[in-house]
Amino acid sequence: MANGPVTAVEGVRRLVEAAWADRSRLADPAHREAVLAAVAGLDRGELRVAEKAGGEWTVNGWLMQAVNLYFAVTTMETQDYGPFQVRDKIPLKKDLEAAGIRIVPGGIVRYGAYVAPGAVVLPGFVNIGARVGRGTMVDTWATVGSCAQVGENVHLAGGVGIGGVLEPPGARPNIIEDDCFIGSRCILVEGVLVEEGSVLGANVVITGSTPIIDVTGPSEVVLKKRVPARSVVIPGTRPKRYPAGTYQIPCALIVGRRSEATDKKVSLNDALREFEVSA
Repeated sequence: MANGPVTAVEGVRRLVEAAWADRSRLADPAHREAVLAAVAGLDRGELRVAEKAGGEWTVNGWLMQAVNLYFAVTTMETQDYGPFQVRDKIPLKKDLEAAGIRIVPGGIVRYGAYVAPGAVVLPGFVNIGARVGRGTMVDTWATVGSCAQVGENVHLAGGVGIGGVLEPPGARPNIIEDDCFIGSRCILVEGVLVEEGSVLGANVVITGSTPIIDVTGPSEVVLKKRVPARSVVIPGTRPKRYPAGTYQIPCALIVGRRSEATDKKVSLNDALREFEVSA
């Protein structure tokens, strides 16, 4: 972080929270510097919007505040990237070789997002505040929204949409833990948690209100906003009665569990075949 009145994370946090409570404080250089320092910490991976400790996820809402305030302290600029020109308040991520990441033509990672060494971004998009772990692939036209947390060795297949969460600050972002496979055209929004080792088949859509139904036992178990570890999930529907009649509404069906095999790639392939999951 830059030299000056802001030298520690706690100091940055206090200044960001004060500026969020009273935006007129952004006229003060120390408060502006705190916002810039917080986003720089996210960009380097030293800070993160959400982190797991003791088996539970904790959200650092003040960093969401910093991302929101970043738009207020930066100006619109026109920048050239080869033959392409953009006009925005957030530049693209730079120094990719030093960061150890691969971004192919058409892939976009905005400043303020952290992409760990060994990750690959095909022509997809990673937004400010997001985090992508080691060995993860963001496949063609996949989107990792603001503040979303994607773990290590995850495959986001073509067209996956991981929604962004910025407000209210402190709301849980969308989180995908390590070793997950998210199939083509899946959509996850409104603070969904996909626990480690899970497989979502193509076209699974999970929102904050989507029933996630475990159908592997004698009676269904209905969850919301959480896919348990190593679940194999496919899209489904269930009937719901309205005044005009009964209609089928979307749900997600847990149809099995991945084994805790030593070779997770083999386990993933087995899960796709055994449960006839479309990728």
